[in-house]
Amino acid sequence: MKKITVLFFLVSLPFIGVKASEQKAYEMPRTQVVPIQDTKNDRQYELYIRLPEGYAENTNTHYPVIFAADAVWHMDMLSGATEYLMPNVIVVGISWQKGLDDERAHVSRYRDYSIEKSSNPVHQAKYQFGQASNHLPFIRANVIPYVENNYRTDPDERAYFGYSLSGTFGVYVLFEQSDTFKHYILGSPTPQIAGFIDMHETKPASQQQDLNVNVFVAIGELEKDKMEMTEGFASILQRRSEASLTFSGLEVIEGSNHGTAFPETVIRSIKWLSQQIAE
Repeated sequence: MKKITVLFFLVSLPFIGVKASEQKAYEMPRTQVVPIQDTKNDRQYELYIRLPEGYAENTNTHYPVIFAADAVWHMDMLSGATEYLMPNVIVVGISWQKGLDDERAHVSRYRDYSIEKSSNPVHQAKYQFGQASNHLPFIRANVIPYVENNYRTDPDERAYFGYSLSGTFGVYVLFEQSDTFKHYILGSPTPQIAGFIDMHETKPASQQQDLNVNVFVAIGELEKDKMEMTEGFASILQRRSEASLTFSGLEVIEGSNHGTAFPETVIRSIKWLSQQIAE
C-alpha cells in the first residue's frame, strides 16, 4: 500500500506546482489582433485576422477574404469551417466598438448594423439604432484598405458574412453599395429589411443599381416571424438573378430556430462560397 501511495505522489509531482494563476488564455492559431480606427466617427475597433496555413511560405499567392461582422460570435465557427472546407482563405473578424461604458461588449452592434431608428424613444436614445449608413464608410474606407494593403489578398474575391442583425447590415450593403463585396452570406436577417427593400424596389428601374454579385441566404425552418419577409427577399434576388446577380435559392435549415440555424448556416455557406470562388 505504501508503495502505491509513493508512486502516486511521484506521478503527481509535475502537476502540484501548477497554479490557477499560471493558466493563460487560448490563442487561435495564425490569428492576429489589430486595432483599427473608424476615422470618420472617431471610434475604435479591432480586426481578428486569421491567415491560412502556409501563408508565410506561399509568397506569390493572393487569397480571397471573408469579412465577418460580430467577430466574437462568428470567428470560431468560421475558422473551423474554413480549415476543412476552404483552407486557402483569410478570415477577418470585425469587432464591436471598443471602450464603451457598457458591460455588454456587443452593445454597439445595435447601432452599427441596424437600418432603421427605433420607434421607442427610450430605446433609441440608449442604443442609437439606424446607423448602418455610418458604419459602411468605416468598412470601405478603413477596414478593407487596411487588410488589402497589409496582406496578400484577391480584391476580386471579397466575401461578407453576417447573421441576424449583422445579416441585416449585409442586406443594407448589398442594396446601397453592392460593389463592396463580391459574395454575400446573409443568415436570418431581421425584419428591418422589409421596409428597406420595399423602398429600393419601388425606385424606377433606371435608379436601381446592378447587383453583380453572388448571394447566399439562409433561415431556420422554425423562424416563422421572419419566414414571409425572407421569402419575399429571396424572390427579389431570384428575379434579379436573371441579370447580373447569382442566387441559388433560399436555404431553409430544417428543424432549426434562430439559434440552432447558425452552425448549419456557416457550414452550408462556406461550401457554397468555395464553389463560387473555384468557378
